[in-house]
Amino acid sequence: MKIPRAAKILIVEDNSGDEFLVRDAFERGKARHELEVARDGEAALDRLRGLGEHAEKPVPDLILLDLNLPKIDGRDVLKSLKNDDQLASIPVLILTTSSSEADVERCYALHANAYMTKPFDALGYEEIVAAVEVFWLATAVLPTALGRP
Repeated sequence: MKIPRAAKILIVEDNSGDEFLVRDAFERGKARHELEVARDGEAALDRLRGLGEHAEKPVPDLILLDLNLPKIDGRDVLKSLKNDDQLASIPVLILTTSSSEADVERCYALHANAYMTKPFDALGYEEIVAAVEVFWLATAVLPTALGRP
């Protein structure tokens, strides 16, 4: 079932080049979306918890989370999210350079909803975004806003 409005997607990514490739892939995609970026784990958690300037922002429908982040590591962000009753139902898709089996296992143990390794080119990002659009934004039923507008 499609989201009847633009999907709100939080990208947690410290690399501006990777951010550009994800943004570009979504712009080329078909799903209506609103992208927001958090540059480190601390900023992501502040955003998701509605702290400070984020108090009136709606909770995102989907999170694309890098693992190797400044301030708070992506693994710790994932753990915090999935241990927070208010945020645990937000789908978290790991998008990282790490193909380590230990990282894959740990992220799924922490209840990541998907684990994807970053591609090497723009076409690879387009393929990932197309898959995200088909499954997460057009097929899966996502939770509604979690208590904030």
